[in-house]
Amino acid sequence: MMQERPNIVLLMTDQMRGDCLGIAGHPDVKTPYLDSLADMGTLYTNAYSACPTCVPARATLHTGMSQRHTGRVGYEDGVRWDYEHTLAGELSKAGYYTQCVGKMHVHPLRNYLGFHNVRLHDGYLHAYRAPDVPYYESQKVADDYYWWLKQQLGVAADPLESGLDCNSWISRSWMQEEKYHPTNWVAEECLDFLRRRDTEMPFFLMASFVRPHAPLDPPQYYLDLYQNKELVPPYTGDWNDKERLEREGHNYHSLTGPADRTYVQQMRAAYYASITHIDHQIGRIILELVERRLMENTVILFVSDHGDMLGDHLQFQKAKPYQGSVHVPMFLSGPQKYVGEWHKRCEDLAELRDIMPTILELAGAPIPENIDGSSLLHALSRTWLHGEHTLGELSSQFILTKEDKYIWYSQTGEEQYFDLKTDPHETHNAIHEDAYRKRIKHLRCLLTEALRDSEEGYVCNGELIVGKTPQTVLRR
Repeated sequence: MMQERPNIVLLMTDQMRGDCLGIAGHPDVKTPYLDSLADMGTLYTNAYSACPTCVPARATLHTGMSQRHTGRVGYEDGVRWDYEHTLAGELSKAGYYTQCVGKMHVHPLRNYLGFHNVRLHDGYLHAYRAPDVPYYESQKVADDYYWWLKQQLGVAADPLESGLDCNSWISRSWMQEEKYHPTNWVAEECLDFLRRRDTEMPFFLMASFVRPHAPLDPPQYYLDLYQNKELVPPYTGDWNDKERLEREGHNYHSLTGPADRTYVQQMRAAYYASITHIDHQIGRIILELVERRLMENTVILFVSDHGDMLGDHLQFQKAKPYQGSVHVPMFLSGPQKYVGEWHKRCEDLAELRDIMPTILELAGAPIPENIDGSSLLHALSRTWLHGEHTLGELSSQFILTKEDKYIWYSQTGEEQYFDLKTDPHETHNAIHEDAYRKRIKHLRCLLTEALRDSEEGYVCNGELIVGKTPQTVLRR
């Protein structure tokens, strides 16, 4: 049993790919502060988001339950969050002061999920800006960053003045002074929390950045680091749908991304720039922790809710079963008395459901029996992971291991198989190769078992059934 309880900081980004850390070997992205933190602990190289969009992924992170048990297997706004156990709620009961700054993406917007206090910025949520939304639920009122920005720049101020959408591949630099950017605001609010906290209580601080999720609007300084650089191009494969790209690639928020390769370069430059911008603002938080002599008693966990296809395989955004979408960055950093060996890379199959039990164990708090995750403070016994996402005709189910991946499209019956050991970027669909037939059968059986009692009726008599209507929210 630990003699003293550490402070815990959860650094979280939105839509950040698992390969977009310098320490993970990315050839272009620069993340010096995150690399430093990762080096002072364990980097999880096989970390995933099993239902890769904001709402279902965050439900899993906050509850420790799989998407089948949170009931959220796709993206849907406006559904109340009413879980018995939440990460912040359990920490609060255990004597921690709990503070969230930034993105929550829950419903109602001001649902605190057990946090003592929330300084909210959810990015641009279409569903909460509509004219029929009640005043108190309107994002322009309920979102603290929006409210603050209007106090600073006037009643008409809106971070969307640049004309960029929150799911668009169009990019440009931030229009205002950098200090008004939401990334800076999150860091500033975290520093303010460290100033005014109760120093006699251990704290849990969740710093939840909206970027690099679109709008792709980094400050000009960061954009200049990448926009004229020759970047490594997106990955492509023998299974990519070129006809779909030609058909849909002129829509500003198409799931294929842009058909014009010039836009792809601009999109990737702005995305990488947004990550480096976040990294430098995280640096401000680190420096504050150092100055307040808190680092020797603070554990930092870094993760993202999901990734972004970012042009890979002629695709954009998330909700896809491919590595760009499902693979996330994750590391545990801090004093060795809490996190163990430094400079460590762990290949265990980790998932967002593991965040809650890890943090609760660090805090010495009881871990609820109904969670599906496991603490990262111990070796993970998980050998495979069931993932999925409802996405209309593109709704998919998949089984993932450290070595390979099997994908089943529930509405068409299309199957894919990737040998991640020899083909980590999923360039070749080996579903029809004899050498993998036995392995594919095994993974298909695992998926059948995972969906055996599915509410949607995906399995009948031990067989996957094509064409069953997918849902986004289950009855639980």
